[in-house]
Amino acid sequence: MSDDAEQQAEEIEVLKSIYEGDENFKQVDAKSYQYKYIEGDKSFILEILWGPTYPTEKPSFNLEIFYNQSLLPSVKDKILSIVNAEADQWVGCAMTYTLFECLKEKVSEILAEQMEEAVVARVEKIAITEQTESKKPEKKEQMSKAQKRRAWDRAEIGRAGERPRGWDWVDIVKHLSQAPHQPS
Repeated sequence: MSDDAEQQAEEIEVLKSIYEGDENFKQVDAKSYQYKYIEGDKSFILEILWGPTYPTEKPSFNLEIFYNQSLLPSVKDKILSIVNAEADQWVGCAMTYTLFECLKEKVSEILAEQMEEAVVARVEKIAITEQTESKKPEKKEQMSKAQKRRAWDRAEIGRAGERPRGWDWVDIVKHLSQAPHQPS
């Protein structure tokens, strides 16, 4: 067993013992781990993926999870820059716990930007809906009984609700002129 594999096995045991009972931690498989950060009504999930030579190389980070679809791109970039900077310091050591904890300390600062931009977007959306709602609905033209009767008589359907004979017939000459002629 290689040194990297031994360190990975040891770190797996440590992570399981530290995060036992923590609902925010999830081991997806032997080489990928997720942690859910919550601040008020905002939250996100960071996924850390170990490569075959982890911890001698830094792991990869994933925020492109369905749960994170509401995160603004600027917030995602900020999270990734913080985690990458921290990971660069810990190359060669077990760092998954350290990276998760580093973000825990900064989660309120990170999500504050998300909240500010979300409030601006919400205010713009409200302003747009107010502009569209200010239009008055158009009134239908009121017709007298005689006008309605004439309209029915002009339509394809008569007063009795029956359609005139042949209303759905196909014009054979027109139909045949549309189909290409192929000699047999």
